[in-house]
Amino acid sequence: MANLSEAKWFKSSRSGAHSNCVEVALLPNTLVGVRDSKNRSGPALVFTYH
Repeated sequence: MANLSEAKWFKSSRSGAHSNCVEVALLPNTLVGVRDSKNRSGPALVFTYH
């Protein structure tokens, strides 16, 4: 399980001031986290990338 407590979340600059977005965090070990920007304390999905 990935530790998301210190993740640096960001969203696309094209999303503007809207809150209907996903946020992404680059994590160690080629992982990336994805979460709903409206529910930041809710669940997040974690994927691998290369």
